[in-house]
Amino acid sequence: MKNTAGLVLAAGGGTRFGRPKALIEFDGRSLLDRAVATLHTGGCRQVLAVLGAGAEQALAAATEAFTPVLNRRWGQGLSTSLKAGLAAVPERYDGVVVTLVDQPRIAPEAVRRIIAAAEEGAAIAVAVYAGRRGHPMYFAREHLDAIAAGAVGDRGARDFLAANAALVREVECPGDPVDVDTPADLEALTRLPRINPQSSPPKLVGRS
Repeated sequence: MKNTAGLVLAAGGGTRFGRPKALIEFDGRSLLDRAVATLHTGGCRQVLAVLGAGAEQALAAATEAFTPVLNRRWGQGLSTSLKAGLAAVPERYDGVVVTLVDQPRIAPEAVRRIIAAAEEGAAIAVAVYAGRRGHPMYFAREHLDAIAAGAVGDRGARDFLAANAALVREVECPGDPVDVDTPADLEALTRLPRINPQSSPPKLVGRS
């Protein structure tokens, strides 16, 4: 079985929302707690969370166990959080599952399916929802440095994935990777039915 860590990118200031996204509450829990719990429940043995804006408040309010990683350059884009997070993954892990703090409808089953793809040999595994790629994503240890080197501004692993298409395994997943960017987005989520985590085996939809 793969020895897999989880990584939540949660450093953003949430300018459009009005406060850091790690502090936003949805359905009685902070987005940070929900993201950390999703990775734990999905099978990650240790979860790291990159914090930046509102880091002290996020740490004080958190109820889920995670290893904090401070990104003081969070204002320079998502790439700085990805770089900080990947660099902090302990050497004992074979790879890491990465997700974003502002997507509370990602299901633990999606994490399970991504890890299952890694256990079947995928070096890079990416969740797919109705034909569109999203999070979570799995990155094998041997590619972490290259992924970090290719991350610039608000572009995370996108350029690496495009340049290494033969490595990428797409995995059909349940859930919904919708972002919470504004208060209106959050209000819209409260009117949606709860996500069914599903327990069926992963369906691999090929490489691209």
